[in-house]
Amino acid sequence: MSVAADSPIHSSSSDDFIAYLDDALAASSPDASSDKEVENQDELESGRIKRCKFESAEETEESTSEGIVKQNLEEYVCTHPGSFGDMCIRCGQKLDGESGVTFGYIHKGLRLHDEEISRLRNTDVKNLLIRKKLYLILDLDHTLLNSTHLAHLNSEELHLISQADSLGDVSKGSLFKLDKMHMMTKLRPFVRTFLKEASEMFEMYIYTMGDRPYALEMAKLLDPLGEYFNAKVISRDDGTQKHQKGLDIVLGQESAVVILDDTEHAWVKHKDNLILMERYHFFGSSCRQFGFNCKSLAELKSDEDEAEGALTKILKVLKQVHSKFFDELKEDIAERDVRF
Repeated sequence: MSVAADSPIHSSSSDDFIAYLDDALAASSPDASSDKEVENQDELESGRIKRCKFESAEETEESTSEGIVKQNLEEYVCTHPGSFGDMCIRCGQKLDGESGVTFGYIHKGLRLHDEEISRLRNTDVKNLLIRKKLYLILDLDHTLLNSTHLAHLNSEELHLISQADSLGDVSKGSLFKLDKMHMMTKLRPFVRTFLKEASEMFEMYIYTMGDRPYALEMAKLLDPLGEYFNAKVISRDDGTQKHQKGLDIVLGQESAVVILDDTEHAWVKHKDNLILMERYHFFGSSCRQFGFNCKSLAELKSDEDEAEGALTKILKVLKQVHSKFFDELKEDIAERDVRF
């Protein structure tokens, strides 16, 4: 993606969406009273349940002067917008088989059907654009940070173990030894400033090919206060295609999504949304992984220059993309597209 071409997640807020799911589930539980269900109808009426109204008229001829009596009956039918396991998230009815897309990173066992996904995306992007924000999907490894197994540290890198920062307050550090994962992680220079400034323009997701425990640990290092990502952490365990990343599990309109990743072939279906990132090779194992016969930054006891580093440069590009979308494109805002 060139500058010239250029989650209900936080703008609807993942918390609000999860609250909706919790409320819907509680309303449909066996212990909930029918009165409570009626009260919840109005609260959830904002498109979360499609109502179908059936009107029937029963004509009865009487021998009396009453004539024809018409009776209008109104019924509400759940269209099952999604499920937890085999249970509808709205009415609690047991559903046969599995359908829809899994959104386990939002709630374990959650599936949403295409119609509900489309509705949520439409609602979310409208709220997001009002706030002058777009979506930003961020890769982890070699983009925001670099990790290695402790066993892969060579003799020239062992000094890093004694230099690791405290996990007691990760906001003050950049090099961490994660004993329970037998790993070391180095955050890319400028990453904290990058996330802070990018969050003012974008609703941000993490999307990594790492497994879920790793993804969550890295999210804690990058966002210890939960200001940026919240529930929007996607791992390979959440994807629908092996060895591929896709926007099918992101509750954001593709026309408003920018992707930042160091691996182009991971986004075969979404190359027009992608800004390719210069890889961060701090550890020697990272250099070897990509076939580079050179010393790593750690071996050289060096690092990227914050002022001239990749994240500093890419932040300028993101600001240009954001400015062009909101200030330069002439189409109606609902018709604008970061890919053009």
